[in-house]
Amino acid sequence: MRVLKWLLILFSILIIFSVVKEFILSKFPLGHRIAVLKLSGVIVNPYPLVNKIEKLKDSKNVVALVLRVDSPGGSVGASQEIYRAIEHFRSAGKPVVISMGNVAASGGYYVSAAGNYIFANEGTITGSIGVIIQHVAYKKLVEKIGIEATAIKTGKFKDTLSPFRELTEEEKKYLQNLVNEALEQFIQAILKYRRNKISEEKLREIADGRIFTGRQALELGLVDEIGSLYDAIEKAKELSGYRDAKPLFIQEEKSLLRKFIGTDLEEIKIINSYTPLFYLMEY
Repeated sequence: MRVLKWLLILFSILIIFSVVKEFILSKFPLGHRIAVLKLSGVIVNPYPLVNKIEKLKDSKNVVALVLRVDSPGGSVGASQEIYRAIEHFRSAGKPVVISMGNVAASGGYYVSAAGNYIFANEGTITGSIGVIIQHVAYKKLVEKIGIEATAIKTGKFKDTLSPFRELTEEEKKYLQNLVNEALEQFIQAILKYRRNKISEEKLREIADGRIFTGRQALELGLVDEIGSLYDAIEKAKELSGYRDAKPLFIQEEKSLLRKFIGTDLEEIKIINSYTPLFYLMEY
């Protein structure tokens, strides 16, 4: 009985030691490491990921980054923040390899375009290069139930996208110019690092919101190779020059709400808002 008791104690100590060891190594990696980060879901709040990328850039042990992208896109500004964070990481002389999962479309592709090298699976859904602003008008509904909305505004465009009235033709032109400008930013962001893979003429031809499989994207020059996450890790070793580097998987921090329903409160608020510009694949 006493022997069994000591065996249980020893077993518990070994488990605790293993957990503590993994925690310490994840926070303070030893040796050359390939950091592996995940970007998943709708891109709304970029800062948790941006902050991680910045810390990894400054780590002497981290020699490259593999970013696993599984996202249909999101808001324009948030996508651009992550794109710049990847550029900043690269400015330290450390390569970034993108590994596309099920979906890396619209803003998910925008972010990916900043990488040194892009992997996709054959069936990955990507592309959807475009911009969208949606407007839903409740005018007829509120009239039926006797609600009247009045806007006191400082200019004719101040309540553009109000759900209580239809858009005017002038407002439609104004919004179209806005999405056209955001699309131009998207195109230039892709060309910045992929001009030698896809011509500007071809890119503009396909930048109409259509989606592609990973295999089609490879043929077009939107991605560099068909491969898995572990292929991406091997490529990161090659590009960094550290063949002995070990992968360091950075755990995704999820709120309780995200664990239950797959999204955060802030994402719900912005997705349901009618004001932001989106690099978002509709589905």
